[in-house]
Amino acid sequence: MSDKETFEMNYIDTVYVQNIESKVFQAIVYQSLKEIDSIELIEGNLFDSLIGGEGNEKMKGIHVEQDEASHTVSFKIDLNVSYGVCIPSKAEEIQKKIKEDVSRLTGLHIGYVHVVFKNVILPENLNKLIEQASEEPILYTEEK
Repeated sequence: MSDKETFEMNYIDTVYVQNIESKVFQAIVYQSLKEIDSIELIEGNLFDSLIGGEGNEKMKGIHVEQDEASHTVSFKIDLNVSYGVCIPSKAEEIQKKIKEDVSRLTGLHIGYVHVVFKNVILPENLNKLIEQASEEPILYTEEK
């Protein structure tokens, strides 16, 4: 045996393993989303609180999928967006921010960030008009 072969046999390569729970990714994404205006995560409902979703209500709209084989993490984010916001631009802003923050903090590659806009956040004055219209009785008249 040459010296090189002996050296390789005496020292075994060290394998480093890291496991990151989905809750950690959700917290990172949540903090990233807090820095972006004109959006909000969808909220939990009564059913979620009945099955124990109260503590995790803030994270309801953040879904994480890890692929250990390719060392990637992917996200599906359910959001509400303010009326008047350009949706494609806002989606791109969200995707870029999440990709940068998660990559920087975990060192992992991002497979995809799928943004799903579930509802529109209406301006306060429009909400009031809608509420008033729904409170007023609708009168029907018969035609003769």
